[in-house]
Amino acid sequence: MDGPHGLGVTAEDFGLRGPRGWAFRGVDVDAEPSSLIAVEGPSGSGRTCLLLALTGRMKPTEGHARVGPCELPKQMAAVRRFSALAHVPGVTDLEPALSVAEHLRERALLQRRFGGPVRGLLRPRQERLAEARLRVDGALAAAGLDQEALPKGSRTAVRDLERLEALRLSVALALIGRPRLLGIDDTDLKLSDAERTEAWALLRSLADAGTTVVAVCSEAPEGAVVVSTESAAAPARNQDRGQEEPDDHDKETVDALAETGRA
Repeated sequence: MDGPHGLGVTAEDFGLRGPRGWAFRGVDVDAEPSSLIAVEGPSGSGRTCLLLALTGRMKPTEGHARVGPCELPKQMAAVRRFSALAHVPGVTDLEPALSVAEHLRERALLQRRFGGPVRGLLRPRQERLAEARLRVDGALAAAGLDQEALPKGSRTAVRDLERLEALRLSVALALIGRPRLLGIDDTDLKLSDAERTEAWALLRSLADAGTTVVAVCSEAPEGAVVVSTESAAAPARNQDRGQEEPDDHDKETVDALAETGRA
């Protein structure tokens, strides 16, 4: 798989206000291309909303941000084209009954149909299939997912995957599109210390290979560009007396995302 070229991410006084108050406010980011960016904070502090805003999926309401050459919120559609999401509950959920192979085939088909220029569909069928195989194999290798090591190989259903295996599958599916910016939510949720170490090693390897990674977590790893939502969100919410504090994954977040256009 050809290495992507990561994008720098910057933001100043970045904020997003929803129907129930500020999700986050006053966030600053300054990350070089191909950085590992850790969005750190407790659940409910606006981490997921910030992730979705930086990847062009939710429209910010104040401040400025730039992802590569694109400004937010003016060029959200452009940011969506070169970014991808992995493991965002309510947005990129895996289907428990489908197998690993079925998920990969579906994503490869969608990539062939919608992920490139229309003239690509006119290429010979064997050429298109070979390209799809290269993309899938490259994505699996980058995500560190060995299908042969799974209980039933590629026929293993998602419901039978361990948490870290499911995380790797979600990352592999996102990488099939060869994004320059990868967003991943709940990176360290319900993982043991050893599994957390593996997860962060995976994301660091993706950044080292050229993809800028934005990862939501409760505790940032050493060496990451850390963006905290805790200090920025608390004062903002206190200004909205009587507002119920939203959770990262509540229905409002998913509904707001749907209104922006696409995941």
